[in-house]
Amino acid sequence: MTGRQQLAAQLGRYDPAVAKVARAALAAMRRRLPGAYELVYDTHALAIGFAPTEKTGDAVFSITLFPRWVSLFFLRGATLPDPDRRLRGSGARVRHVVLERGAATLDEPAIRELVQVALERAEWMPTGGRGRIVIKSISAGRRSDRTSRPPRRSRRTS
Repeated sequence: MTGRQQLAAQLGRYDPAVAKVARAALAAMRRRLPGAYELVYDTHALAIGFAPTEKTGDAVFSITLFPRWVSLFFLRGATLPDPDRRLRGSGARVRHVVLERGAATLDEPAIRELVQVALERAEWMPTGGRGRIVIKSISAGRRSDRTSRPPRRSRRTS
């Protein structure tokens, strides 16, 4: 099976509504990042990282599917300026945005600005070409019927 076929099979394991949001988000990221490597990991969640190389550490973003929602992760998001307070998470490096409005969330001005700044900081300006899907890890024993809590709003204080 090709990487594209394997990714399609993994997407098919999710609820159709979640898979639809993920497909639309992947299409939007592919347009925004032409020539990017898509690094696929399916362990606890299905994550598709976007990177300028096949090296996992070079990934800047990932689209990650959970049983009931899809998020855009900024893999170096902890230091991004976030005046609109859209980023969630409290880890040392990573932040994310739940795609509450589906892939349309990616077109919101605040999210577009976060993506642009993340690309500038990574010194990666995609210029074109054809990307590749690279299957990094597919967990054969992952439960497709697992449940999870819905995304929680972070409790930030001003």
